[in-house]
Amino acid sequence: MDRRAFLKSTAAAALATQLGTPLAAGALPAGERPVQAQAVEVLNPCGRVPMSLIIDDSTCLVNLAHFGIPQFAEVFPDNYKQDWRKLPREIPDDFVREFGHWCGEHGVKGKYSIVPYPAMVGWVDRVLPGWTKQELEASLKLVRELMMPNWDIHPEMVSHTRGIDTKTGRPYPEATAAFMENWGFSVGMSVDRMADYVAYGLRILKNAGLECEGMTTPGGFGSRSMESLAQGTLQACRDVYGTQIPHYFRDLYTDGRSVAPLVQYASDLQTDDPKCVVSIIGCTGDWLGGWDGLERGSVDKHVTEDLQGGRLPQVIGRGEPAIIVCHWPGVYFNGEKVGFNILKEVVRRLEARYDNLIWMKLCEIARYWAARELTKIEASDGKITFTAPFAADRFTVRVKSPSSAPPKLTAAGKVITLTEAKKPLDLKAGTWHRDADSLAVCFSLAKGVTTLEAST
Repeated sequence: MDRRAFLKSTAAAALATQLGTPLAAGALPAGERPVQAQAVEVLNPCGRVPMSLIIDDSTCLVNLAHFGIPQFAEVFPDNYKQDWRKLPREIPDDFVREFGHWCGEHGVKGKYSIVPYPAMVGWVDRVLPGWTKQELEASLKLVRELMMPNWDIHPEMVSHTRGIDTKTGRPYPEATAAFMENWGFSVGMSVDRMADYVAYGLRILKNAGLECEGMTTPGGFGSRSMESLAQGTLQACRDVYGTQIPHYFRDLYTDGRSVAPLVQYASDLQTDDPKCVVSIIGCTGDWLGGWDGLERGSVDKHVTEDLQGGRLPQVIGRGEPAIIVCHWPGVYFNGEKVGFNILKEVVRRLEARYDNLIWMKLCEIARYWAARELTKIEASDGKITFTAPFAADRFTVRVKSPSSAPPKLTAAGKVITLTEAKKPLDLKAGTWHRDADSLAVCFSLAKGVTTLEAST
Protein backbone atom coordinates (compact mmCIF):
# COMPACT_ATOMS: atom_id res chain seq x y z
CA MET A 1 0.00 0.00 0.00
CA ASP A 2 1.41 3.39 -1.01
CA ARG A 3 1.02 5.64 2.01
CA ARG A 4 0.45 8.92 0.26
CA ALA A 5 -1.74 7.65 -2.59
CA PHE A 6 0.63 9.27 -5.07
CA LEU A 7 -0.40 6.81 -7.75
CA LYS A 8 -3.85 8.31 -8.12
CA SER A 9 -4.15 9.39 -11.75
CA THR A 10 -4.47 7.39 -14.95
CA ALA A 11 -0.93 8.37 -15.86
CA ALA A 12 0.39 7.13 -12.54
CA ALA A 13 -1.70 3.97 -12.79
CA ALA A 14 -0.24 3.31 -16.23
CA LEU A 15 3.22 3.75 -14.77
CA ALA A 16 2.39 1.30 -11.99
CA THR A 17 1.29 -1.26 -14.56
CA GLN A 18 4.51 -0.76 -16.49
CA LEU A 19 6.65 -1.19 -13.40
CA GLY A 20 4.99 -4.40 -12.26
CA THR A 21 3.09 -5.61 -9.23
CA PRO A 22 4.24 -4.64 -5.73
CA LEU A 23 5.37 -7.47 -3.46
CA ALA A 24 3.88 -7.61 0.03
CA ALA A 25 6.43 -7.52 2.83
CA GLY A 26 4.90 -10.68 4.22
CA ALA A 27 6.07 -12.60 1.13
CA LEU A 28 9.75 -12.11 2.02
CA PRO A 29 11.75 -14.95 3.60
CA ALA A 30 11.53 -15.15 7.38
CA GLY A 31 14.83 -17.00 7.62
CA GLU A 32 15.82 -19.19 10.53
CA ARG A 33 13.41 -19.97 13.35
CA PRO A 34 14.36 -21.83 16.54
CA VAL A 35 12.34 -24.38 18.46
CA GLN A 36 10.02 -22.82 21.07
CA ALA A 37 8.28 -24.92 23.71
CA GLN A 38 4.51 -24.79 23.42
CA ALA A 39 4.23 -24.69 27.20
CA VAL A 40 5.71 -21.18 27.20
CA GLU A 41 3.75 -18.24 25.80
CA VAL A 42 5.65 -15.06 24.97
CA LEU A 43 3.43 -12.08 25.77
CA ASN A 44 3.67 -8.44 24.77
CA PRO A 45 6.14 -6.39 26.84
CA CYS A 46 4.80 -6.11 30.41
CA GLY A 47 1.65 -7.82 29.13
CA ARG A 48 0.59 -4.55 27.47
CA VAL A 49 -0.25 -3.52 23.91
CA PRO A 50 2.48 -1.49 22.17
CA MET A 51 1.59 1.91 20.73
CA SER A 52 3.73 4.10 18.50
CA LEU A 53 3.49 7.16 16.26
CA ILE A 54 5.21 7.29 12.88
CA ILE A 55 5.90 10.81 11.59
CA ASP A 56 6.85 11.02 7.91
CA ASP A 57 8.03 13.97 5.79
CA SER A 58 9.68 15.71 8.73
CA THR A 59 13.14 17.23 8.62
CA CYS A 60 14.98 20.28 9.89
CA LEU A 61 13.05 23.51 9.17
CA VAL A 62 12.04 22.67 5.58
CA ASN A 63 8.32 22.16 4.88
CA LEU A 64 8.64 19.30 2.44
CA ALA A 65 5.17 19.94 0.97
CA HIS A 66 6.09 23.50 -0.06
CA PHE A 67 9.29 22.47 -1.82
CA GLY A 68 8.27 19.01 -3.00
CA ILE A 69 4.94 19.70 -4.70
CA PRO A 70 6.41 21.69 -7.64
CA GLN A 71 8.80 18.80 -8.30
CA PHE A 72 5.94 16.32 -8.20
CA ALA A 73 3.94 18.59 -10.52
CA GLU A 74 6.75 18.58 -13.05
CA VAL A 75 6.25 14.83 -13.43
CA PHE A 76 2.45 14.64 -13.02
CA PRO A 77 1.11 18.15 -13.80
CA ASP A 78 -2.51 17.01 -13.77
CA ASN A 79 -2.22 15.76 -10.18
CA TYR A 80 -0.62 18.69 -8.41
CA LYS A 81 -2.40 21.90 -9.29
CA GLN A 82 -2.51 23.56 -5.89
CA ASP A 83 -0.74 26.86 -5.30
CA TRP A 84 2.18 25.48 -3.32
CA ARG A 85 3.51 29.03 -2.85
CA LYS A 86 0.75 29.59 -0.29
CA LEU A 87 2.10 26.77 1.88
CA PRO A 88 4.57 27.86 4.56
CA ARG A 89 8.16 27.22 3.51
CA GLU A 90 9.17 26.39 7.07
CA ILE A 91 7.89 24.26 9.92
CA PRO A 92 9.55 26.14 12.77
CA ASP A 93 11.53 24.70 15.64
CA ASP A 94 9.14 26.37 18.07
CA PHE A 95 6.51 23.91 16.84
CA VAL A 96 8.92 20.97 17.14
CA ARG A 97 9.60 22.08 20.72
CA GLU A 98 5.89 22.40 21.58
CA PHE A 99 5.11 19.04 20.00
CA GLY A 100 8.05 17.24 21.61
CA HIS A 101 7.30 18.54 25.10
CA TRP A 102 3.62 17.58 24.87
CA CYS A 103 4.49 14.07 23.66
CA GLY A 104 6.98 13.74 26.50
CA GLU A 105 4.33 14.68 29.05
CA HIS A 106 1.96 12.01 27.67
CA GLY A 107 4.57 9.31 27.05
CA VAL A 108 4.05 9.33 23.28
CA LYS A 109 6.95 7.74 21.39
CA GLY A 110 7.64 6.69 17.83
CA LYS A 111 9.62 7.59 14.72
CA TYR A 112 10.54 11.05 13.42
CA SER A 113 12.01 11.33 9.92
CA ILE A 114 14.85 13.65 9.05
CA VAL A 115 14.98 13.80 5.26
CA PRO A 116 18.74 14.19 4.58
CA TYR A 117 18.52 16.37 1.42
CA PRO A 118 14.92 17.59 1.69
CA ALA A 119 13.48 18.28 -1.77
CA MET A 120 17.07 19.18 -2.76
CA VAL A 121 16.88 22.41 -0.77
CA GLY A 122 20.13 21.63 1.04
CA TRP A 123 21.99 19.10 3.16
CA VAL A 124 21.15 18.76 6.83
CA ASP A 125 24.79 17.95 7.60
CA ARG A 126 26.09 20.99 5.71
CA VAL A 127 23.87 23.90 4.76
CA LEU A 128 20.21 24.71 4.05
CA PRO A 129 20.06 27.73 1.71
CA GLY A 130 17.44 30.12 3.06
CA TRP A 131 18.46 29.44 6.67
CA THR A 132 21.62 30.40 8.47
CA LYS A 133 24.19 27.87 9.60
CA GLN A 134 23.29 28.75 13.19
CA GLU A 135 19.59 28.02 12.54
CA LEU A 136 20.41 24.62 11.06
CA GLU A 137 22.71 23.74 13.95
CA ALA A 138 20.07 24.81 16.47
CA SER A 139 17.46 22.68 14.70
CA LEU A 140 19.71 19.62 14.77
CA LYS A 141 20.50 20.23 18.44
CA LEU A 142 16.77 20.31 19.19
CA VAL A 143 16.27 16.97 17.43
CA ARG A 144 19.20 15.39 19.27
CA GLU A 145 18.20 16.62 22.72
CA LEU A 146 14.38 16.67 22.60
CA MET A 147 13.34 14.09 20.01
CA MET A 148 16.00 11.36 19.97
CA PRO A 149 15.41 10.07 23.52
CA ASN A 150 11.81 9.08 22.66
CA TRP A 151 11.87 8.88 18.87
CA ASP A 152 13.73 6.84 16.30
CA ILE A 153 15.32 9.07 13.70
CA HIS A 154 15.01 7.78 10.13
CA PRO A 155 16.25 9.01 6.80
CA GLU A 156 13.35 9.04 4.36
CA MET A 157 15.60 8.05 1.53
CA VAL A 158 17.69 11.02 0.38
CA SER A 159 15.63 13.86 -1.13
CA HIS A 160 12.06 12.47 -1.03
CA THR A 161 11.74 13.87 -4.56
CA ARG A 162 14.41 13.31 -7.23
CA GLY A 163 16.67 10.26 -7.27
CA ILE A 164 20.25 11.17 -6.40
CA ASP A 165 23.45 9.88 -7.97
CA THR A 166 25.43 8.76 -4.91
CA LYS A 167 28.72 9.24 -6.78
CA THR A 168 28.12 12.93 -7.46
CA GLY A 169 25.45 13.97 -4.95
CA ARG A 170 23.47 15.48 -7.81
CA PRO A 171 20.03 14.47 -9.08
CA TYR A 172 19.78 12.49 -12.27
CA PRO A 173 18.94 14.86 -15.13
CA GLU A 174 15.70 13.15 -16.16
CA ALA A 175 12.73 14.72 -14.34
CA THR A 176 10.51 11.71 -14.97
CA ALA A 177 8.64 9.25 -12.77
CA ALA A 178 11.36 6.67 -13.35
CA PHE A 179 13.86 8.96 -11.61
CA MET A 180 11.69 10.07 -8.69
CA GLU A 181 12.18 8.35 -5.33
CA ASN A 182 8.42 8.21 -4.77
CA TRP A 183 7.72 6.32 -7.98
CA GLY A 184 10.01 4.29 -10.21
CA PHE A 185 13.53 5.06 -9.03
CA SER A 186 13.88 1.94 -6.87
CA VAL A 187 12.42 -0.48 -9.41
CA GLY A 188 14.98 -3.10 -10.41
CA MET A 189 17.55 -2.02 -7.82
CA SER A 190 19.90 -4.79 -6.82
CA VAL A 191 20.57 -5.45 -3.14
CA ASP A 192 23.99 -3.80 -3.40
CA ARG A 193 22.66 -0.69 -5.11
CA MET A 194 19.82 -0.44 -2.59
CA ALA A 195 22.28 -0.80 0.28
CA ASP A 196 24.44 1.93 -1.24
CA TYR A 197 21.47 4.28 -1.59
CA VAL A 198 20.15 3.68 1.93
CA ALA A 199 23.67 4.03 3.35
CA TYR A 200 24.07 7.34 1.53
CA GLY A 201 21.12 8.79 3.42
CA LEU A 202 22.24 7.25 6.71
CA ARG A 203 25.73 8.74 6.44
CA ILE A 204 24.32 12.24 6.05
CA LEU A 205 22.39 11.85 9.29
CA LYS A 206 25.41 10.32 11.01
CA ASN A 207 27.47 13.33 9.93
CA ALA A 208 24.77 15.51 11.51
CA GLY A 209 25.16 13.71 14.85
CA LEU A 210 21.93 11.72 14.67
CA GLU A 211 21.56 8.05 15.64
CA CYS A 212 19.55 5.73 13.38
CA GLU A 213 18.54 2.08 13.57
CA GLY A 214 16.21 2.05 10.59
CA MET A 215 14.82 3.86 7.58
CA THR A 216 11.53 4.99 6.04
CA THR A 217 10.57 4.81 2.37
CA PRO A 218 8.98 7.82 0.63
CA GLY A 219 5.77 7.16 -1.31
CA GLY A 220 6.06 4.02 -3.39
CA PHE A 221 9.79 3.56 -2.94
CA GLY A 222 10.72 -0.10 -2.62
CA SER A 223 7.21 -1.46 -3.22
CA ARG A 224 8.42 -3.23 -6.35
CA SER A 225 11.85 -4.12 -4.98
CA MET A 226 10.96 -5.46 -1.55
CA GLU A 227 13.68 -8.11 -1.45
CA SER A 228 16.34 -5.52 -2.18
CA LEU A 229 14.74 -3.02 0.21
CA ALA A 230 14.80 -5.43 3.16
CA GLN A 231 18.27 -6.83 2.51
CA GLY A 232 19.68 -3.44 1.54
CA THR A 233 18.40 -1.92 4.78
CA LEU A 234 19.93 -4.79 6.73
CA GLN A 235 23.32 -4.23 5.10
CA ALA A 236 23.28 -0.43 5.21
CA CYS A 237 22.27 -0.03 8.86
CA ARG A 238 24.87 -2.58 9.94
CA ASP A 239 27.59 -0.96 7.83
CA VAL A 240 26.95 2.67 8.78
CA TYR A 241 25.80 2.39 12.40
CA GLY A 242 26.61 -1.18 13.42
CA THR A 243 22.91 -1.69 14.13
CA GLN A 244 22.07 -5.06 15.68
CA ILE A 245 18.45 -5.20 14.53
CA PRO A 246 17.75 -2.87 11.57
CA HIS A 247 14.14 -2.06 10.80
CA TYR A 248 12.23 -0.26 8.07
CA PHE A 249 8.81 1.28 7.57
CA ARG A 250 7.29 0.70 4.17
CA ASP A 251 3.71 -0.62 4.60
CA LEU A 252 0.51 0.21 6.37
CA TYR A 253 -2.78 -1.65 6.39
CA THR A 254 -6.16 -0.22 7.33
CA ASP A 255 -8.12 -3.41 6.61
CA GLY A 256 -8.30 -6.69 8.49
CA ARG A 257 -4.75 -7.87 7.80
CA SER A 258 -2.31 -8.37 10.62
CA VAL A 259 -0.08 -5.41 11.42
CA ALA A 260 2.32 -7.35 13.62
CA PRO A 261 5.98 -6.66 12.78
CA LEU A 262 7.65 -9.05 10.34
CA VAL A 263 11.05 -10.46 11.32
CA GLN A 264 12.82 -11.25 8.07
CA TYR A 265 16.05 -12.79 6.76
CA ALA A 266 17.05 -14.16 10.16
CA SER A 267 20.39 -15.97 9.99
CA ASP A 268 23.45 -16.98 12.01
CA LEU A 269 21.35 -17.16 15.18
CA GLN A 270 23.77 -19.55 16.89
CA THR A 271 26.81 -17.39 16.23
CA ASP A 272 28.20 -14.22 17.82
CA ASP A 273 26.87 -12.24 14.85
CA PRO A 274 23.13 -12.98 14.45
CA LYS A 275 21.26 -11.08 11.76
CA CYS A 276 17.73 -10.08 10.89
CA VAL A 277 15.71 -7.10 9.66
CA VAL A 278 12.23 -6.11 10.85
CA SER A 279 9.42 -4.65 8.76
CA ILE A 280 7.31 -2.29 10.88
CA ILE A 281 3.69 -1.98 9.71
CA GLY A 282 1.42 0.99 10.40
CA CYS A 283 -2.31 0.55 11.06
CA THR A 284 -3.86 3.93 10.15
CA GLY A 285 -4.10 6.14 7.11
CA ASP A 286 -2.97 9.75 6.96
CA TRP A 287 -5.77 10.78 9.33
CA LEU A 288 -4.10 13.55 11.34
CA GLY A 289 -4.04 15.81 8.30
CA GLY A 290 -3.10 15.52 4.64
CA TRP A 291 0.60 15.58 3.71
CA ASP A 292 -0.10 18.38 1.21
CA GLY A 293 -1.88 20.74 3.62
CA LEU A 294 -5.23 20.35 1.87
CA GLU A 295 -7.25 17.71 3.70
CA ARG A 296 -8.08 17.99 7.39
CA GLY A 297 -7.89 14.82 9.42
CA SER A 298 -10.31 12.88 11.62
CA VAL A 299 -10.26 11.88 15.27
CA ASP A 300 -13.08 9.36 14.81
CA LYS A 301 -11.22 7.32 12.21
CA HIS A 302 -8.67 6.60 14.95
CA VAL A 303 -11.10 6.15 17.84
CA THR A 304 -14.71 7.27 18.06
CA GLU A 305 -16.14 9.56 20.72
CA ASP A 306 -17.82 6.65 22.51
CA LEU A 307 -14.35 5.02 22.66
CA GLN A 308 -15.65 1.83 21.01
CA GLY A 309 -15.14 2.33 17.28
CA GLY A 310 -12.37 3.40 14.96
CA ARG A 311 -9.24 1.67 13.72
CA LEU A 312 -7.16 1.72 16.91
CA PRO A 313 -9.60 -0.27 19.09
CA GLN A 314 -9.66 -2.94 16.37
CA VAL A 315 -5.89 -3.38 16.48
CA ILE A 316 -5.54 -2.97 20.23
CA GLY A 317 -8.23 -5.60 20.72
CA ARG A 318 -6.08 -8.07 18.77
CA GLY A 319 -3.06 -7.27 20.92
CA GLU A 320 -0.98 -6.14 17.93
CA PRO A 321 1.11 -2.95 17.94
CA ALA A 322 -1.18 -0.04 17.15
CA ILE A 323 1.08 2.23 15.11
CA ILE A 324 -0.41 5.55 13.99
CA VAL A 325 0.94 7.02 10.73
CA CYS A 326 0.99 10.73 9.92
CA HIS A 327 2.89 13.36 7.96
CA TRP A 328 4.60 16.34 9.53
CA PRO A 329 3.10 18.99 7.20
CA GLY A 330 -0.33 17.63 8.18
CA VAL A 331 0.47 17.75 11.89
CA TYR A 332 1.53 21.39 11.51
CA PHE A 333 -1.16 22.00 8.85
CA ASN A 334 -0.10 25.42 7.59
CA GLY A 335 0.44 26.73 11.08
CA GLU A 336 -3.06 25.81 12.26
CA LYS A 337 -1.80 22.68 14.08
CA VAL A 338 -4.83 20.70 12.93
CA GLY A 339 -3.06 17.36 13.04
CA PHE A 340 -1.48 18.13 16.39
CA ASN A 341 -4.85 18.91 17.93
CA ILE A 342 -6.33 15.72 16.48
CA LEU A 343 -3.46 13.74 18.00
CA LYS A 344 -4.16 15.30 21.40
CA GLU A 345 -7.78 14.18 21.25
CA VAL A 346 -6.84 10.70 20.02
CA VAL A 347 -4.47 10.28 22.96
CA ARG A 348 -7.07 11.66 25.38
CA ARG A 349 -9.60 9.09 24.18
CA LEU A 350 -7.07 6.26 24.39
CA GLU A 351 -6.19 7.28 27.94
CA ALA A 352 -9.89 7.37 28.81
CA ARG A 353 -10.52 3.82 27.63
CA TYR A 354 -7.29 1.87 28.14
CA ASP A 355 -4.91 1.24 31.01
CA ASN A 356 -2.90 -1.47 29.25
CA LEU A 357 -1.00 0.44 26.56
CA ILE A 358 2.76 0.98 26.36
CA TRP A 359 4.28 3.60 24.03
CA MET A 360 7.46 2.40 22.34
CA LYS A 361 9.98 3.54 19.75
CA LEU A 362 10.07 1.50 16.55
CA CYS A 363 13.51 0.13 17.42
CA GLU A 364 12.11 -1.14 20.73
CA ILE A 365 9.23 -2.86 18.97
CA ALA A 366 11.60 -4.34 16.38
CA ARG A 367 13.95 -5.65 19.07
CA TYR A 368 11.12 -7.17 21.09
CA TRP A 369 9.64 -8.96 18.07
CA ALA A 370 13.07 -10.24 17.03
CA ALA A 371 13.63 -11.64 20.52
CA ARG A 372 10.08 -12.99 20.61
CA GLU A 373 10.48 -14.98 17.41
CA LEU A 374 14.18 -15.84 17.40
CA THR A 375 14.82 -16.95 20.99
CA LYS A 376 15.10 -20.69 21.44
CA ILE A 377 12.83 -21.78 24.31
CA GLU A 378 13.06 -25.21 25.91
CA ALA A 379 11.01 -26.50 28.85
CA SER A 380 11.72 -29.58 30.93
CA ASP A 381 10.96 -30.60 34.53
CA GLY A 382 9.91 -27.15 35.67
CA LYS A 383 12.97 -25.46 34.12
CA ILE A 384 12.72 -23.16 31.09
CA THR A 385 15.84 -22.31 29.12
CA PHE A 386 15.97 -19.24 26.85
CA THR A 387 18.80 -19.08 24.33
CA ALA A 388 18.60 -15.58 22.90
CA PRO A 389 20.54 -14.20 19.92
CA PHE A 390 19.38 -10.70 20.93
CA ALA A 391 18.74 -9.07 24.28
CA ALA A 392 15.34 -7.48 24.95
CA ASP A 393 14.02 -5.39 27.82
CA ARG A 394 10.70 -6.21 29.53
CA PHE A 395 10.56 -9.69 27.99
CA THR A 396 7.37 -11.26 29.31
CA VAL A 397 6.32 -14.90 29.33
CA ARG A 398 3.49 -16.95 30.78
CA VAL A 399 3.57 -20.60 31.82
CA LYS A 400 1.17 -22.98 33.51
CA SER A 401 2.28 -23.18 37.13
CA PRO A 402 0.06 -24.60 39.88
CA SER A 403 2.92 -24.31 42.37
CA SER A 404 2.89 -21.43 44.86
CA ALA A 405 6.70 -21.22 44.96
CA PRO A 406 8.19 -17.98 43.57
CA PRO A 407 10.08 -18.33 40.26
CA LYS A 408 13.87 -18.27 40.10
CA LEU A 409 15.69 -16.54 37.25
CA THR A 410 19.35 -17.07 36.39
CA ALA A 411 21.42 -15.35 33.69
CA ALA A 412 25.18 -15.53 33.09
CA GLY A 413 25.50 -17.67 36.20
CA LYS A 414 23.91 -15.04 38.44
CA VAL A 415 20.54 -15.24 40.16
CA ILE A 416 18.30 -12.32 39.22
CA THR A 417 16.11 -11.02 42.03
CA LEU A 418 12.41 -11.05 41.17
CA THR A 419 9.60 -9.41 43.12
CA GLU A 420 5.90 -10.12 43.06
CA ALA A 421 3.55 -7.81 41.20
CA LYS A 422 0.15 -7.52 42.84
CA LYS A 423 -1.73 -7.12 39.56
CA PRO A 424 -1.01 -8.17 35.96
CA LEU A 425 -0.68 -4.53 34.88
CA ASP A 426 1.93 -3.97 37.60
CA LEU A 427 4.38 -6.16 35.68
CA LYS A 428 7.70 -4.54 34.86
CA ALA A 429 11.21 -5.90 34.38
CA GLY A 430 12.18 -8.00 37.39
CA THR A 431 8.66 -8.92 38.54
CA TRP A 432 6.23 -11.82 38.39
CA HIS A 433 2.51 -12.30 38.91
CA ARG A 434 0.55 -15.48 39.58
CA ASP A 435 -3.10 -16.10 38.91
CA ALA A 436 -5.11 -19.28 39.50
CA ASP A 437 -2.97 -21.66 37.45
CA SER A 438 -0.39 -19.67 35.52
CA LEU A 439 2.66 -17.56 36.15
CA ALA A 440 3.68 -14.41 34.23
CA VAL A 441 7.28 -13.25 34.51
CA CYS A 442 8.74 -10.01 33.13
CA PHE A 443 12.53 -9.68 32.94
CA SER A 444 15.39 -8.23 30.96
CA LEU A 445 16.29 -10.99 28.51
CA ALA A 446 20.04 -11.17 28.11
CA LYS A 447 21.82 -12.31 24.98
CA GLY A 448 22.86 -15.91 25.57
CA VAL A 449 21.33 -18.35 28.04
CA THR A 450 18.76 -17.47 30.72
CA THR A 451 16.95 -20.03 32.87
CA LEU A 452 13.63 -19.70 34.64
CA GLU A 453 12.67 -22.25 37.27
CA ALA A 454 8.91 -22.60 37.62
CA SER A 455 6.66 -25.61 37.95
CA THR A 456 5.20 -26.27 34.50
